[in-house]
Amino acid sequence: MLLKKYTSDWINNFIDIKNVIDEALISLEYSIEHVGSTAVADLDAKNIIDIDISHENEAEFDKIKARLLELGYYHNGNQGIEEREVFKRVRTTFNPVLDKISHHLYVCPVGSHALERHLLSRDFLRKNEWARIEYQEMKYELAEMAGQDKKRYAELKELNVNHFIDAIVEKQRAVVLENFQERLFNKQKNNIYQ
Repeated sequence: MLLKKYTSDWINNFIDIKNVIDEALISLEYSIEHVGSTAVADLDAKNIIDIDISHENEAEFDKIKARLLELGYYHNGNQGIEEREVFKRVRTTFNPVLDKISHHLYVCPVGSHALERHLLSRDFLRKNEWARIEYQEMKYELAEMAGQDKKRYAELKELNVNHFIDAIVEKQRAVVLENFQERLFNKQKNNIYQ
């Protein structure tokens, strides 16, 4: 079966990977986020942990890239998605965590569309059960249509799920903007009365 029932092991897997990467990136300016379906409680998914490392500027990217290369990754370009660099494991080295846990590793600048899309969709799915259920049902239908073939599933998901993700990203973006405006209004109101 292509999709696996949700397991809290995915959180532990992310933490294990993050700890290894944190050790390699010590003293650099970055953030690591667990994204994708395995980051959403009760959402069935492929058993692959998606991870975004975000950075502030190109100089930090170069340092992160160099450390990831030392850790046994290779840079695989952006694979057609701007401001989202892909890193994959080199098969000539072995790390007991990084080579045991299947994962996708992306490096994105802060403020990039790809990073925003990952974070907003993850956060919306975490907060909205109806969206999580609808997304999960779509994924099972696509897996069935793909005959449980991983490559065909990825193609079908790309064709059929983007509109759904785009819609929930827009909803989450509106919520974030509304919360920001409310905090700004309250701050201004408090300043007036002080």
